[in-house]
Amino acid sequence: MNEPTRITLPDQDLPTAWYNVVPDLPQPPPPVLHPGTLEPVGPDDLAPLFPMGLIAQEVTSERWVDIPGPVLDVYRMWRPTPLFRARRLEKALGTPARIYYKYEGVSPAGSHKPNTAVAQAFYNASEGVAKLTTETGAGQWGSALAFACAQFGLDCEVWQVRASWDQKPYRRTMMQVWGATVHPSPSDVTETGRRILAEDPNSPGSLGIAISEAVEVAASDPNTKYALGSVLNHVLMHQTVIGQEALAQLAQVGETPDLLVGCTGGGSNFAGLSFPFLREKLAGRMDPVIRCVEPAACPSLTKGVYRYDFGDTAGMTPLVKMHTLGHDFVPDPIHAGGLRYHGMAPLVSHLYELGLLEAEAIGQVECFEAAVLFARTEGIIPAPEPTHALAAAIREARRCRESGEEKVILTALCGHGHFDLRAYEQYLAGELVDYDYPEEKVRQAMERIPAVPA
Repeated sequence: MNEPTRITLPDQDLPTAWYNVVPDLPQPPPPVLHPGTLEPVGPDDLAPLFPMGLIAQEVTSERWVDIPGPVLDVYRMWRPTPLFRARRLEKALGTPARIYYKYEGVSPAGSHKPNTAVAQAFYNASEGVAKLTTETGAGQWGSALAFACAQFGLDCEVWQVRASWDQKPYRRTMMQVWGATVHPSPSDVTETGRRILAEDPNSPGSLGIAISEAVEVAASDPNTKYALGSVLNHVLMHQTVIGQEALAQLAQVGETPDLLVGCTGGGSNFAGLSFPFLREKLAGRMDPVIRCVEPAACPSLTKGVYRYDFGDTAGMTPLVKMHTLGHDFVPDPIHAGGLRYHGMAPLVSHLYELGLLEAEAIGQVECFEAAVLFARTEGIIPAPEPTHALAAAIREARRCRESGEEKVILTALCGHGHFDLRAYEQYLAGELVDYDYPEEKVRQAMERIPAVPA
C-alpha cells in the first residue's frame, strides 16, 4: 500500500511535443483521395477548410511535432492530468487486477477535447482566421472548441446533433457561455440541413449531417475555417499528451499495462492514450493488448467495412479509407453522443487492419451499470462515452478474479458526466434499452458508398 492512489507529474513534465505514430508503423496508411479525381489530395485541396499549419501536421512524416508556447500556456491550466489507481473499484470487484485510469475530466470543458481544440484555435488564429465552424455530438467537442476560441479571440459556430441538443441542453449553454453560436442539426440555416428536414422533419441528426452543415458554411466564407474534433491524423496526434503523461506516471510506480482499453467513436481519445504505448510495443519495450471499445449501436470496427467513404453525410469531404457503416448512417439515439459516428479514424482503422489493435462492442445498459459501480466506488460520475472502456475494464478484472491473474489494466476516463445526468436518471429508472446495429443495414449502406478501385 505504499503505492499512491493519485499519481501526478510536476508541471515542468508537461509534454512539449506531440507524438506522430505514422513513422513507426510497419506500413504507411492509405492516402486521402479527392472525391472527383480519386487522386491523393494535396495541401491546396484542404486549404478551404484548414489552415496550412494543421495541413502540414496532417501529412507530416516527423515523429515529433513541437507544441507551440501559446498552446502550452493554455494547457497548463489543467495539464498534466492525474492518473488514478482504482483501488476501491478493485476491492468491490474482488479482483487481483490493478486498474489505472487517466482522468481528463479536470479540463475546463470537462473532457479530453481541449487538447486538440486549443491547438486548432491557435493555428487558425495565427493565420488570420476570424471564425471556426464545427459539429458536436454529445457537446464535449463543441464546448471545448468554444472554450479554445475564447482563448484566441475567434468566433465559433457549432452544429449540435439534434438528439444531443434535446438530451443535453446544458452542453449547449456551456458553449454559449464561452461565446459560441449553436444550432440543432439538421438545421434550417444550411442547404444540407433544409434538405434533410424536408425528408424527415423529426430527424435525430447524426455527426455526419452536422459535419456537412459546418463544412458547408466554412467552405463559403474565406475568413472561416472548419475544425474537427476527432478522426483526422493531426487531431489524434494532439491527444498524445495523454499517453505520454500516462507512460511517465506508470513508470513512477514501476508498472506497465497488460491491457489498455479505450472508448472509440472517431478515435481521438483512444489514440491519445494508446499511441505512445503502441510506440513502446512496436519497439519491443512492452507488450500490452490494446483494445478499442465501441457502442453496439454504432459498431464501425466490429461490423463496419474497411472502405473509402466520405467523412460527412452530404459527401462534401475528401474520401478516407476507414471502417465505416456508410456515410448516410443515422444512429440510434444512445446517450454516448460522442461515439455516434459512422466511421472510425483512418489511422485507428489502419492499425486494426494491421492486427495491432483489438475491438469489441458493448451495449449501453452494461456500460451504465459499470459507470454506476465506478461512481459509487471511485466517486467520479463518468461521461457516457468512457463508460464503454470502464465496462471492458470491469469485464477483464472479473476474468482476472476467476483466473487469479494479476493483470495491469489501463484506461482513459476522458470526461465527467455532470451534464449527462438525464442518461443516469433513465438508467436508474430502468428505462435505458440496448440497440444492436443489424448487419443488413451495413450491407444496404455499402451500396451507397463511393466505388473506389483497389
